Amino acid sequence: MGSNMKKLIILLIISLLFLSGCGIYNLNGFIMPDDLEFLAVVESLDTPEKISKYMKENFTYESHSFYIDPYTLWKIKKGDCNDFSTFATYIAHYHGYETWEIRIIYEKTSHRLGVYKEGNYLTFTSNQYYYTNYYNNFLNIVNSYCLSHNKVWKSYEVYKYNVEMIKEE
Repeated sequence: MGSNMKKLIILLIISLLFLSGCGIYNLNGFIMPDDLEFLAVVESLDTPEKISKYMKENFTYESHSFYIDPYTLWKIKKGDCNDFSTFATYIAHYHGYETWEIRIIYEKTSHRLGVYKEGNYLTFTSNQYYYTNYYNNFLNIVNSYCLSHNKVWKSYEVYKYNVEMIKEE
């Protein structure tokens, strides 16, 4: 394989990583750190609304080409939609909420939402923002989010807390 071809392949791989948008962090291997300050924050954020408010007040958006765990986000205070979704669903799950993550795929990128079962309905967060409308299903969330952000989705994937894909449309 020629030098130019190798460079082209490397450039293509790097481009695909940046164009892929938000990914997913697998929380199955995440172990709660022994940091009393972090533990106190986790304990205090016992609703999706509180989690969202905390993220708005403490984190700033910064696109990453890598995925970070909830503790690292808490430490560095900068993350992207995947990082925020992972942080929020981890803490909500810790407090007994049934949680999912939705990956919305657009023409050239993707976006990730954290989803929470609250009573008989679903709510969600996007980055640091909590959407308080109550939704009946994942499709309603995807359509509502895309409509409010003037985006057209190509497909979407729903992942359970354990990163098992349960729906693809």
